Parts: sequence; C-alpha cells; structure tokens
Amino acid sequence: MLLTTAAASAAPLTVCMAADNAPLSWQAGGQPRGLDVRIARAAAEALGRELVVVPFESEYEKESTLAHEVNALLSSGVCEAVSGFPLLSSDFGPPSRASSRTPDYPGAKRKRERPYVTLGRLAAGRAYQSVALGLVQRSGSAPVTGLADLGDRKIGVTTGTLGGTMALSWRNGALRGRLVSLSQREDLLAELARPDARFEVGLLPLAMFDGWRLKHADGALAASAWRRPIGVNLGFVTLQAAADVRAALDGVIGSALADGRLARWAADEGLSWSAPTTPEVTRGPSLADLAAD
Repeated sequence: MLLTTAAASAAPLTVCMAADNAPLSWQAGGQPRGLDVRIARAAAEALGRELVVVPFESEYEKESTLAHEVNALLSSGVCEAVSGFPLLSSDFGPPSRASSRTPDYPGAKRKRERPYVTLGRLAAGRAYQSVALGLVQRSGSAPVTGLADLGDRKIGVTTGTLGGTMALSWRNGALRGRLVSLSQREDLLAELARPDARFEVGLLPLAMFDGWRLKHADGALAASAWRRPIGVNLGFVTLQAAADVRAALDGVIGSALADGRLARWAADEGLSWSAPTTPEVTRGPSLADLAAD
C-alpha cells in the first residue's frame, strides 16, 4: 500500500485501483500514478485525510465477475472506494450472489485460504470519462477520420471484445472480409508494431493504446483522429453507506470537469480522454448501437 502526504489526524482514505491499468492507475518508481490517483488524492485532501492506494489484480473466473470482486473489496473493508469501474446499471441493484472472494491485493491470503465475503450493495459515483474505441496504425500512414476511410486495409481486432463486435457489425458486416481476429491471449498492438504485421490498422479501446505507448515511447504506432464513445462511462464506486466518501469524489469530479482540470490531468498522464456521456449509468451498447456510424 502506498501513501501520499496529507493530514494524519483522520483515518486514511483507502481506494482500491487496478494494479496495472496505465494511464488510469499504475506504479512508477514505487509510487502510484494515473488519472484515478489524481482524482482520489484531491478527494482525500477535501476530506482532510491521507490517501492509501491499494492495488489489486483481477482475473476472469467462472464463479466471479469484476463487480463481485470489487464488492468483496469494499464489503470486507479493504478499501472505501474503487476506481475505474464501468458504470453499468446491471451492477447497481442487489448483488447477483450472496458472497464472493476478493481479488489479489497486497496482504491477501492465498486464494484457496481466502474467505468468502458477504456482499453489500454498490453505489455509483459520478463518471469521469467515457470509454472510447480508436483506430491505431503505424506512424506515417494515411490519415483516417472514420471507418469508411480504411479502404482495403486489413483491420486487427480481438475476439470477444466490443471493438471486435463493432467491426463485425458495422454497416451490416461491411468490414468482415478484411478483419484479422486475434485471441484475447494475443497482444494486438505488439502484432501491429511488427514489420511483417498481418494487418495495417487495429481497432481497440484508446486507453489500451495509451497504456502501451507509456511503455513503448519509441513505438512506431499512432492513434488516428477517429474515436467512438461506446456508451459506457468509468467512475468510482463505494458501498451505499459510504455517502461522505462518494460526495467528496463526486465534488472533485464535478468541479474538475467544469474548470477543465480533469482534461488537463488526463493529458498530463498520457490519456486520450473523452468526456463522460449521458446518462452516466447505462445498460451498455446494443448491437444496433455498435453497428451504426
């Protein structure tokens, strides 16, 4: 767990963040970095509390979901808020199961020894950015302002993702003959960066490319001007009872959106930021939404 400097008179504000999710939350030189950290630090200052960032690692398992694991972190008292959570309405009713284990975090017991935690009810904070898809290509390639500009170029997508679904669905399958599908174990950006890449363009979440770019400063890839919000926002979540923490986070996000600080923080962290869309909590995109221009 990592500390920032702040007033020590109150108990620290503990916020769980994905361990390796640059540029939203990650570690650099032993210190937490990212847009999520900036927001949480400002909320801790507003509360007059020290900030403790608890990194966690989540892996897909049949018996749990991200919502269950996040709920377990909050319900067990590991942290009071969790950042970078997709604000989907299906996750904010009564939990779909009674209990769950937490994901891995510093100090957690081994998985088979980890107890099941009785789950509470999640509450959504304000959205601070929307998830957007983008087109990434090799630097120096012809400019792209939309999917219709791709001509006969081959497009790399990852199966089972919204980007892959959009590419398959767009204009009733107009791109299907030019798609190169990669498994979720393959690194789309690493493949695209190869001189002998099987495709010329990658369709993926822009934040994923931003994280890759932070680790490959000399990488020969660039995002095009085209971006497509998909109707899913990211926000902080708490348990319903943590109204004071949620209010502090909401206040910081609201004022930082209004005065432009949020966009500046995102740029400083290397994030291709997109403003939240409305409504802030949604059901997620439908197939018709993904297929449309």
